[in-house]
Amino acid sequence: MGSRTIKLKQGASGKVKQGTTGKTSQVAKAPARGGWVRRVLMLAFLGLVVFASYEYASLPEAEPLLKQNPKTTALMEQRAEEAREAGQKPRRRQYWVGLSNVSKHAIDAVLLSEDASFYLHEGVDTKELENALEDAVRKGKLGRGASTITQQLAKNLWLSTDRSLLRKGKELILAHRLEEGLPKNRILTLYLNVVEWGKGVYGIEAGAREHFGIPASKLTAAQGALLASMLPAPRKRSPASGSRALKKRAHWIIEQMEAVKRLNAEQARAAHAEIDQILSGKKAEESEEEEEGI
Repeated sequence: MGSRTIKLKQGASGKVKQGTTGKTSQVAKAPARGGWVRRVLMLAFLGLVVFASYEYASLPEAEPLLKQNPKTTALMEQRAEEAREAGQKPRRRQYWVGLSNVSKHAIDAVLLSEDASFYLHEGVDTKELENALEDAVRKGKLGRGASTITQQLAKNLWLSTDRSLLRKGKELILAHRLEEGLPKNRILTLYLNVVEWGKGVYGIEAGAREHFGIPASKLTAAQGALLASMLPAPRKRSPASGSRALKKRAHWIIEQMEAVKRLNAEQARAAHAEIDQILSGKKAEESEEEEEGI
């Protein structure tokens, strides 16, 4: 007992530095380890701030697009590079038109399909974005959903087609810049003229000529619905592809156009019939002759 008491006293007086237990040694080192972790986290945070600031500053401004059309886009350049890598000659078919030279039914079809609240939000549909993020967490990956027309334009103009969180962050910043720098109709005009509508086909005028052989000003509600239905997968879906998803989506768009009074009941019935005629490879006049028994 006496020996044990002496050791305790010596340890307390600091004369004997050895003899402390292993646990006491670990407790003494803990503050140093905690400080090291804090320094690493602080450096990581500062690095993230610097990176984010650099990325933000390096992103393009939208104001130049107010009066001039882009000569090319990031998507066009990406598709051209993909074609060259595949040993093919890049194809680009594009004709710029104003909103007044696009069928009103076609514009309505695109808006209802891609961004029904386009004229109400400021570049981001927060409710849809929240739903998309929840869905991404469940699936473990980002999907296409919740992107407004402004976001899609930002991606087409300046970004890649990958679905990383970094690209999504840039997309949100650029969408805000577009909304701050341009009026809604200019954003819609740019979108309709650069969005992809098939292999090497960009813009609604080129899409109308490519798939229906007519200018965008002559598009019917059915044709507009079919073009709008291509947008989720423009290189896979086309009126000639036999895509069931395309047909289902086109009919749904016509239903939405009728629901919001863009079409009356008679116009909607005619559009549904025309969609079926187009996708069956028959012309409307041929179908009418068959019904009349000619």
